[in-house]
Amino acid sequence: MRLSARLAAFVGVFAALHVVLYFMSFGLWRNWAIYIEPIEGIVLGPWAGFLTAFIGSVLGRALKPIDLWMFGIVAEPLGVLAAGFLAKGRWKPVMGIYAVMLIAYFAHPFGRWLPFWTILDILLALVLIYPAARLSKQLYEENVKLLPASLALLSFVATVTDSLTRVFLLIPVGLYNVFGWPPEAVYYTFIEGAAASYIEDALVVITSLLVGVPLLIALKRILNVKKPLA
Repeated sequence: MRLSARLAAFVGVFAALHVVLYFMSFGLWRNWAIYIEPIEGIVLGPWAGFLTAFIGSVLGRALKPIDLWMFGIVAEPLGVLAAGFLAKGRWKPVMGIYAVMLIAYFAHPFGRWLPFWTILDILLALVLIYPAARLSKQLYEENVKLLPASLALLSFVATVTDSLTRVFLLIPVGLYNVFGWPPEAVYYTFIEGAAASYIEDALVVITSLLVGVPLLIALKRILNVKKPLA
């Protein structure tokens, strides 16, 4: 992937915004960078978006270290990667990510022990991958009638991909062993995280509708963003 001067500038701006949102975060499970993940993927495309989110997530945690740093530097870039693929109408790579991670989750004993309701948003996102990819062309059309629906779908799948990645790292990859968490601690953390993630899913969709739609319209009209830059 070659970075043109324009693309490099966008990567720098969005990486900086990623860091700023990380520093502004408070309250729920994940940091505020999840609210910009869909836009990063839509504007930059899958691979430039992935690079941007990786740079932003690493820089943020280098400047403000946290104990669970390894979750964000993997999950946030993958959420942007999914958004970028969907923005290009490519649903198969995203479906592949979900297939691998969900199969690994259910193959693990904890995946069959933890409450099923905790991953309902992930299963819903799995169903919505194909519709999100098919509607993605509406993100760049001059007629913005279907832009809110398209952006809401893509944003939901992107943020849930972030969540699924964290689940994958915790359970199948076994980071709970690295932290020395007994099964009871895993259960409590998973329940608490699932409840928070449902709230975050809704907040990301609402933010996309209230902020993302006018932002995309402005980028299309002022900066002539008609398709992912890479």
